[in-house]
Amino acid sequence: MPAGNPVGYFEIPVADMERAVAFYERVFLYELDAQDVDGYLMALFPEQPGKPGVTGALAKGDVYVPGKAGPVLYFAVDNIDVTLERARSAGAEILYAKKSVGEFGFVAEIEDSEGNRIALHEEASSV
Repeated sequence: MPAGNPVGYFEIPVADMERAVAFYERVFLYELDAQDVDGYLMALFPEQPGKPGVTGALAKGDVYVPGKAGPVLYFAVDNIDVTLERARSAGAEILYAKKSVGEFGFVAEIEDSEGNRIALHEEASSV
């Protein structure tokens, strides 16, 4: 078994890169870095080496098809209510309202600007 977490990187399919970058920067307050990678337009999420979690990119190209079916990515957020409000104001549809998952905190799901199902996760408070 590999030493480490099973996922090391992700790519989220997009149809309109400019619209998708604007959506993700507005909702999650990240600054994405647009690049051409192997002939595909990518917008990379920031990476924080030594910190938990993985990074990835928005990806546009013939092999990238947005949709709600398939794997679901969970974005870690500090405050799920605030993030849901930013998502709503950016035009997101709430697919799964905030729900407690007990000691694991809270989850919710939104539809991003491209039609992908994206999940949110807020850790339980240690207070």
